[in-house]
Amino acid sequence: MLPIKSISLKPFLAPLLGGAMLTMSVLSITMAPAAWANEDPLLRVITVTGQGSESIPTTLTQVELGVEVQGATAEEVQRQVAERSAQVMEVLRSQNVQKLQTTGVRLNPQYSYDSSPQQLTGYIGANTVSFRIPTNNAGTVIDDAIAAGANQVYGLSFVAEESALTNARQVALKEATADAQQQANTVLSTLNLTPQEIVTIQINGANSPPIYLGEQRFAEAAGEAAASTPVVGGEQTVDATVTLQIRY
Repeated sequence: MLPIKSISLKPFLAPLLGGAMLTMSVLSITMAPAAWANEDPLLRVITVTGQGSESIPTTLTQVELGVEVQGATAEEVQRQVAERSAQVMEVLRSQNVQKLQTTGVRLNPQYSYDSSPQQLTGYIGANTVSFRIPTNNAGTVIDDAIAAGANQVYGLSFVAEESALTNARQVALKEATADAQQQANTVLSTLNLTPQEIVTIQINGANSPPIYLGEQRFAEAAGEAAASTPVVGGEQTVDATVTLQIRY
């Protein structure tokens, strides 16, 4: 509904009536802004969603490995875990790995359930760390960590350099935007309609999940070569989605 501006006639009529009391209804006049007069009452828009994708090689490997020890007493287990973990950490630091951090510390009792009541048989302890290393060096670093005392490899994931991911996101967004515009132009030209300005733009994300190599697959690969653990990366794909609303 258009806005209403009320104009009172009392100030204009009072002098004509000699100051007499005036009792009458207020006269309302509808005032429409000049800009509204030319406005299309029906805003027509087309909504299109474009997809973009860019693949880049992974050059970094995220490794999670650790030390696990079983023993008769908690003190003995914890001591062995601490000693072997310290040796592993020393080796990893000497290799200048990136983002080295502890991801888990565990010490649990072990029971036998063959008889009732259950019997305490010992303890199991573990210390887990993660780090990132160039993929070309990952196999050698893993072997060195195992030689230093690590006996658990929980998995690997492969990622690209952050600078490469940033560039890939830009490319994927450009592809998604061009795809959305091309869709709109195709539909509108087919219907003999002319695209005008873009009303809204929505970027639904530029995602790049890492490539994950689980524990079982790693164990199989490690057994294929005795000299060095083979670690081969792949490609990481960055996906983007752009939604446009275009007036026509």
